[in-house]
Amino acid sequence: MPNPVLEAVASRADEIRALGPANEALGRLDDQAAKILRDVGAIRMLQPKTYGGLELHPRDFAETVMKIASCDGATGWVAGVVGVHPWEMAMADPRVQEEVWGEDPDTWIASPYAPMGLLRPVDGGYVFNGRWQFSSGTDHCRWIFLGGFLADRDGNRLNPPQSVHVILPRADYEIVEDSWDVVGLRGTGSKDVIVKDAFVPGYRVIEYAKVVDGSLAAESGLTNPAYRMPFSAAFPLGITSAVIGMCEGALAHHLAHQRERVQITGQAAKDDPYVMSAIGAAAAEIAASRSALLDNVCQVYDAVADGQEISFERRAVGRRVQAAAAWRAVRAVDEIVARSGGNAMRLDNPIQRFWRDVHTGLAHAIHVPGPVFHASALAEIGVEPQGPMRSMI
Repeated sequence: MPNPVLEAVASRADEIRALGPANEALGRLDDQAAKILRDVGAIRMLQPKTYGGLELHPRDFAETVMKIASCDGATGWVAGVVGVHPWEMAMADPRVQEEVWGEDPDTWIASPYAPMGLLRPVDGGYVFNGRWQFSSGTDHCRWIFLGGFLADRDGNRLNPPQSVHVILPRADYEIVEDSWDVVGLRGTGSKDVIVKDAFVPGYRVIEYAKVVDGSLAAESGLTNPAYRMPFSAAFPLGITSAVIGMCEGALAHHLAHQRERVQITGQAAKDDPYVMSAIGAAAAEIAASRSALLDNVCQVYDAVADGQEISFERRAVGRRVQAAAAWRAVRAVDEIVARSGGNAMRLDNPIQRFWRDVHTGLAHAIHVPGPVFHASALAEIGVEPQGPMRSMI
């Protein structure tokens, strides 16, 4: 089926590209860049139809994020991160869905999910405190998902820990200006947020374990297989799609750069067989990364649609594919940037911005390979991984 959002993005690709330097200079998405994402429906791809969403296939979501990120890394990153939040909101209590989308279905929701807060029970709900980093696109959002741990009434974290996602309106948290001064993805505006003694009604708290295994969607009565996928298949998809899209953008700019480039030896780059071979190899690696990520999410979607339970082993293997795809694509970018010449590092050349952006995207916790690879290997030989190896799977 046609993907209307991808078609709309393609029609405005030149606008998205042109806004890249403005996003970087502002340290957040330019208002026009955010407006384009709204106009094309990028943040409503995984939003439920009951609130004006499109409920597209996760593959459509990933391909669209890739296209946006190939035009500008920051815009693609925000589309991938903020764009996945409606997926989880679809499982939330109907009362908070109405609070978020009732008056404006285009309301954006930020994050992060890192469990950096404590939720202390009080009469009628909880009191929440904490500080979080990396709230991508947060200036354009009016609600937020924040990760935390449940505490007892004295404020001591429960043991064993119980992780939750907490949903807050903009009035209940502070965005810390000037907290996003980084080398890459500057335009994402991934600033710190602070919560001080915010009261949270119980219906705005989600048990993380039920999102991880997909059971919350079943309890919520959602039948679309996209919502029944485990968190470890859905959330990383937006982030890794953005990274692979940036790699495709880097490749495109590199090809344009090499077309007329003459090397210091006087030889045209297009006549250098070593440079051309490296470009071909890098293009193959980026394409393989794209295919692996898309095939993985389609396999999970199809299994869920067929009524299969997604085991820990399958989740771990899926995360392995996703993390490996990102690393593979970024290594390929390194190969071509190393052959771009010194002029590629000039600030008016997009190649250097894409290069910085892909490495910053790769630094996201969802791309740390060691524990994921270890856990997947153990699971495949019949050993149940324990402790931190399970935390992001």
